[in-house]
Amino acid sequence: MSAPAAPRLSVLFVCVHNAGRSQMGAAFLTRLGGDRVEVRSAGSAPADAVNPAVVQAMAEVGIDISAATPKVLTTEAVRSSDVVITMGCGDACPVFPGKRYLDWRLDDPAGRGVNAVRPIRDDIEQRVRGLLAELGIPTAP
Repeated sequence: MSAPAAPRLSVLFVCVHNAGRSQMGAAFLTRLGGDRVEVRSAGSAPADAVNPAVVQAMAEVGIDISAATPKVLTTEAVRSSDVVITMGCGDACPVFPGKRYLDWRLDDPAGRGVNAVRPIRDDIEQRVRGLLAELGIPTAP
């Protein structure tokens, strides 16, 4: 008889507009964590659409987020996550005991072209890889 599967870790990425940094973080974690991680993203003041320069920068590394839509941050999203990664949303994110909070200080890609977004994208990818290693979750091929 095999052991029951370990519960999936749930990670929430939060930034102000949910149109750049948090979308990239969620996309990288989805790609690299596979089905071992449940991934969410949200914004404290969501934009109408994901930043086109972010969509282009992610497409350059083979990740299509063109269908992603910004979502509003809810208390329930935070409550149901094991790890909450904030990316410049200030005090807008509710805090619950027992959750792990990380604050990733990253430049905001809003209003910037793809050349400015690439280093932010690459930084986020490295942070996601580091998080997975720290959590002992192997990266998907």
